[in-house]
Amino acid sequence: MKIRIGIEALGVAVPRRYVDIEDLARARGIDPAKYTQGLGAREMAVAEPGEDTVALAATAARRALEGIDRDSLGMLVVGTETGVDHSKAVASFVHGLLDLPPTMRVYDAQHACYGGTAGLMAAVEWIAAGSGKSALVICSDIARYGVATAGEPTQGAGAIAMVVSANPSILELDVGISGAYSAHVHDFWRPLGHREAQVDGHYSVQCYLDALAGAYRGWKERAIARELVRGDGLVSERLARICYHVPFCKMARKAHVALRRCDLDGDDTGADASFREQVEPSLGLCARVGNVYTGSLYFALAGLLDDQAASLVGQRIGLFSYGSGCTSEFFSGVVAPRAAERIAAARVGEILAARARISVDEYERIMALVAPFDDTSAPGTFRFTGVTEHRRQYTSA
Repeated sequence: MKIRIGIEALGVAVPRRYVDIEDLARARGIDPAKYTQGLGAREMAVAEPGEDTVALAATAARRALEGIDRDSLGMLVVGTETGVDHSKAVASFVHGLLDLPPTMRVYDAQHACYGGTAGLMAAVEWIAAGSGKSALVICSDIARYGVATAGEPTQGAGAIAMVVSANPSILELDVGISGAYSAHVHDFWRPLGHREAQVDGHYSVQCYLDALAGAYRGWKERAIARELVRGDGLVSERLARICYHVPFCKMARKAHVALRRCDLDGDDTGADASFREQVEPSLGLCARVGNVYTGSLYFALAGLLDDQAASLVGQRIGLFSYGSGCTSEFFSGVVAPRAAERIAAARVGEILAARARISVDEYERIMALVAPFDDTSAPGTFRFTGVTEHRRQYTSA
C-alpha cells in the first residue's frame, strides 16, 4: 500500500510592520530599480523586539492548528537559525505557549536555511515508520544584516507552520524520492554573540547553484528510476511548478536557469518562458515579506498555492531547499484535491493586509531597539514582553 504523507494544514505569521523597498532605496540614495528589478523585492518585513522567533513561530502554529485535534500530534520541530537561547529550544517555548500534549518529541533543527526542511523530512520519516501520529513543523526566522549594509534590502522576518500527517490535504510528498548535496563552505554564517550575519554574497550564490545541480541530479535519478517522471526530454518540465529557496526573489531566476542547464547540458534555451510559467507564480508572497531563512522555500509554496492551488490539483511540483554552509535537498509532491480550501483557511492575504507601512526613519529606530517598545498584541498573536530572572516572558491576545 502506498504511503501517503504530506502537508495537511499550514499557518503563516509576519511582523505587523513593513517598509516599502522603494522608500528604502531612495533613503540610501540608490535607484529603486536596483532593489525592485535587481532583487525582485517589493516590501520588507520589520520585526521589533516583541516579535521574536518564538512569538512568530507560536502565532503561525496557532493558526495552522485551527481545526486540528492537538492530541493527534506526537512531534514538534522548529527549524530556525535565529534562536533565542543557547540551550532551550524555540520548540520548547512554542510547546508551552500552545499547551500542547506532554507526550511529544520536541526539538529545534539548525543548519542555516535548511533547518525547516530537516524538520519536515524527519517528520515524514517518523510518520512513515509507523508513529501513528502527526507532526507540527515550524520554520521561524528573522533575517537581519544591519542598517545601510549591502544586505539590508534582503532582510525579512516571518514564520510558517505545517501540520504533517498521513492526511495530506494540501501537498502529498513523494516519500523517499529526493536528492541531497552538501559541502563545507563559508558562504554565510553568524558567529556566536553577533546579531547580524556575515555573508560572502557572490560566493554564496555560486554555492547555492552548485548545491542545486547536485541535489537535482539525485532527485532526477530517483524519480526516473521510480517512474515518477519520464526520462526523455527536459525532466524539469515534467514539474508543473518549482519552488526554490528564496533569499531574494531574483535568486529563483538564477536557480531556474541553472536547473535547465542541468537538463540541457549547459544550454538555457527557453529559460525566460519556463521561469514565467513554472517559478514566477511562487514569488508574490516572498517579494512582500523578504528573506525568512528557513521559511523562505515554504513561503514560496504558500504563495504559489494561495494563488493557483485550484488549477494545480493533481499536478506535481518541485521544491529546492538550501542551507548555507552548506546542505541542500530537492524533493517533490503532488497538490491535493483540498489544497485550495485549506490554503484559503490560512488567510494569507488578510494577514498581509493587516500590516502597517512605516517610514525608513521608523524602521531605523526599531532596528536600534533591544527591548520591546509596547505591550500590545494583535488578536491571535503572541508577543515577547521581556526577561524576568533570566526567563523570557510571552503574552498572547
